[in-house]
Amino acid sequence: MDQARITDIVQNWMIPTAEGAYMAGLETKPVIVSAKGSTMTDANGKTYLDFQSGQMGAALGHNHPTIAKSIRHSLETIVHSSNQMLNGPRLELHEKLGRIAAPLTRSLFLVSGSDSIEGTVDLARKATGGTEILGLHDSLHGSTSFVSRSLSFGWNRSKHTVVAPATSSILTPYCYRCPLKMTFPGCGYQCLSASMELADANFAGKPAAAIAEPILSAGGLITPPPGYFVALKKACAERGMLLIFDEAQTGLGKTGKMFAWQHEGVTPDIMALSKHFGGGLPISAVCTTTEVAGRAVANGFFATRSHATDPILCAAGAASLDVIIDEDLCGRAAAIEKRMKTAFTAMQKDVPQVGDIRGRGVLLGVEIVEDPETRVPANRKAKFIERRCLERGLIIQTRGSHGRANVIRFVPPMSTSDAEIDQGLQIFDEVLREAVGRNDL
Repeated sequence: MDQARITDIVQNWMIPTAEGAYMAGLETKPVIVSAKGSTMTDANGKTYLDFQSGQMGAALGHNHPTIAKSIRHSLETIVHSSNQMLNGPRLELHEKLGRIAAPLTRSLFLVSGSDSIEGTVDLARKATGGTEILGLHDSLHGSTSFVSRSLSFGWNRSKHTVVAPATSSILTPYCYRCPLKMTFPGCGYQCLSASMELADANFAGKPAAAIAEPILSAGGLITPPPGYFVALKKACAERGMLLIFDEAQTGLGKTGKMFAWQHEGVTPDIMALSKHFGGGLPISAVCTTTEVAGRAVANGFFATRSHATDPILCAAGAASLDVIIDEDLCGRAAAIEKRMKTAFTAMQKDVPQVGDIRGRGVLLGVEIVEDPETRVPANRKAKFIERRCLERGLIIQTRGSHGRANVIRFVPPMSTSDAEIDQGLQIFDEVLREAVGRNDL
């Protein structure tokens, strides 16, 4: 496909979105035609190291052979089935997921990440009889449903025509940029106690739940300090609220454990899964305990979609769990974290504009600042790094919220080899030094 046709399609046949960071210059970016493992190939035959795992849906590696085999088998047997009937792959997936997510042994399947967030919120409301939902103010929980958009405070809710009632935010525990200008651990989680005091004053009805990403990925790879989620769950329990973890971007191996809550010393009451759950196909899950599920169903909980339990999606989901376990991708993610953080720390010694290094497993962030003392976000330098790395064959993205877009996010597939990791790190190191050496950025 030549450039003239690409430009014509983008300009005349696509609906542009208000989220300019995603669409800006789209017609000049690569047109991807194939992918395998950690590499993608464009229409001109140029290859790229994909350190974003696609839209984070290829964290097992692009076109994983086990996933492909399960899809081919489903294509030859059964692709779609009514969600009012059981099918074999669906039953297998319920059992496999329940065993690894215990005590969150009860699950239902939907299609997108946004679907799963709406499902978790509905579940919490039915289980508690409450309505009010709290979310962290740098969070992103989806872009399709009324509820998920309304809880994506990191995008600023002014982008939406209207927002869902009974949804409000609490302060993100962003220690590098503490909103209260305090220091951990001496702060005693003051951001949480102040937020909950304000929430209590603002609740118009009975509260139902707080929802959080264990690592706020799109918000800038913000990793809450140790013990924060223990304190949050305690605050929820005191108010009769449930704790929901959105593990779309952290779950299923990416942080070095099967689920990110396993790092935190706390088990959520409800969990949402999506992204690479289907190895690249769209399937999501809502998981909870038998007790919470029982209360919600007794009060009329209902959630489904026409394709929510399609055999082809469930088969891919079951295969993805097999891959994570059989290939020890949790262990691989932990090893990649160690290798990449060691390299980032070495870069930081030479380049003070590397302000902070954070994240877990293959979900890592490097915050770029103008000066390590003032910590002014270096948005232009970060955007240059993203663009220049793409030109050199490395796909990364900038992330952040509320005017900040200065965190470089790295999400290489868990199957990425050491040689590929080192190749990507070398490109990033060279581009980083180029960016900080320019006076026009």
